[in-house]
Amino acid sequence: MITGELRSQVDQLWTTFWNNGISNPLSVIEQISYLLFIKRLDDLELAKEKKAKRLGKPVQNPTFLPEKQGARWSYFKNLDDSEEMLYMVRDVAFPFIKELGGKAGETAYTRHMKDAVFLISNPALLSNVVAQIEKIPMDDRDTKGDLYEYMLSKIASAGQNGQFRTPRHIIKLMVELMQPSPLEIVCDPACGTAGFLVAVA
Repeated sequence: MITGELRSQVDQLWTTFWNNGISNPLSVIEQISYLLFIKRLDDLELAKEKKAKRLGKPVQNPTFLPEKQGARWSYFKNLDDSEEMLYMVRDVAFPFIKELGGKAGETAYTRHMKDAVFLISNPALLSNVVAQIEKIPMDDRDTKGDLYEYMLSKIASAGQNGQFRTPRHIIKLMVELMQPSPLEIVCDPACGTAGFLVAVA
């Protein structure tokens, strides 16, 4: 569960969308998710580039080819012109993530992304949202799950559906209590991030 500053950052981000006319909770979560995904892709690419530089080798399997550098979070987050930022995100980065790994409809991912729509049309709103997301610390692996669970709790149905993920410290406790051995079979039918399976291993 997120508390304190992180919770207020998410609340502020949510309020920013609501104040700018995007009030459907599912739409808010979708738009934040797209931006977080774009940011995560760039974070992984930056790590690859850092490793390649350290080893004095080219980047292995780059996600962003030279002609797609404008689709990177690290590129458009620093743009002073909010109109240009909107163009880069809406017309370059978003279409890029929709077809990641193949053309529309070719893979399971692109089939699910086929009908995805980027709803942010206000340059000032996008600039504000990008700046707010940039300040959210996403290094801790639990933060992402906590963030989504908190956002989902804002949907009326979330209260009826219960929690969506098990916090890592609870997983660790359960595995320590069960003490599974190498000869036992583990079944996790609700496997999401495979937290239980990794902890058991």
